[in-house]
Amino acid sequence: MQKEENTGERPLHQEEIRPKALKGMPVLLLNIALMLAAVAVLIWGIRTVTTPEKTTAGIILIVAGSLYLFIIGPVVFVGLKVLKPNEALVLTLFGKYYGTLRGEGFFFVNPFVSAVNPVVASAAALNLPAAPGKEKAKAAVPDKRISLKAITLNNEKQKINDQLGNPIIIGIVVIWRVVNTVKAVFNVDNYMEFLSIQCDSALRNIVRNYPYDTPGDNSETSLRGSSQEVAEKLKDEIQKKVDMAGLEILEARITHLAYAPEIAAAMLQRQQASAIIDARQMIVEGAVGMVEMALAKLNENDIVKLDEERKAAMVSNLLVVLCGNRDVQPVVNSGSLY
Repeated sequence: MQKEENTGERPLHQEEIRPKALKGMPVLLLNIALMLAAVAVLIWGIRTVTTPEKTTAGIILIVAGSLYLFIIGPVVFVGLKVLKPNEALVLTLFGKYYGTLRGEGFFFVNPFVSAVNPVVASAAALNLPAAPGKEKAKAAVPDKRISLKAITLNNEKQKINDQLGNPIIIGIVVIWRVVNTVKAVFNVDNYMEFLSIQCDSALRNIVRNYPYDTPGDNSETSLRGSSQEVAEKLKDEIQKKVDMAGLEILEARITHLAYAPEIAAAMLQRQQASAIIDARQMIVEGAVGMVEMALAKLNENDIVKLDEERKAAMVSNLLVVLCGNRDVQPVVNSGSLY
């Protein structure tokens, strides 16, 4: 095992320790039985102390019964801990890391250890709810258990400039969980707040490298057209930033993407113009193909002979009919062809 150099800085905690723990139910039943026995000893001592020759023995019995009934018994109850699935308790003993209690069940640990959860402590200091749906932290019993479940973080939308300098409004949702409780508790002040700030920072770093959209069939990566690729890079960027806090990023997705209100109208006009151009291009390509097919059919079946001037006139009329955006009013010529 390598020795840490004394650089004057406190080293970061890295690995979890399994604390010494017993099954809680046997300890609970034993402690209740001993407290009942202490009550009997206390009563016996009170009766004995009234006898002159047994006064000293009575005092000893009273002290022993009172000691266990009012001090030792309640202290033992403090060491009983209950954990639900996907929960953990980070325990400290007189300020020193004692271990992380994991796994569902009923446990008994050293009664003098205390659980640490910086999220609850910060919420209580700011008079904020410790969790959604709960009362204010200072008014409720603080829950020091750390959830190991997948949690959703949905930060507020941000205004960021894309690669082209256009201001856009973007929002993301991040699904994460705690995988190393020691890092989460001791390496950062508040791991939830730390994650929120790192998500905002990573989002800005990623968005400024891509344009909002690319015109036409351009294969360049964009925020709107390459959402999967951007989401993967965003996930990797956030993961690098929160490794020191013992967090794992399961998924990161863009939930809102739009131009900022000050340029939204102009960008909408540009998108409409681009769509109109693309549609017109498709119409013209189709119309030219239909004209070529019509001329080929006329020549193939020898229906009518057209000189170059008449072919040009026919092509012009067909293109007007096919490319026009209004219904055509036909004019019937009842005379000769020429």
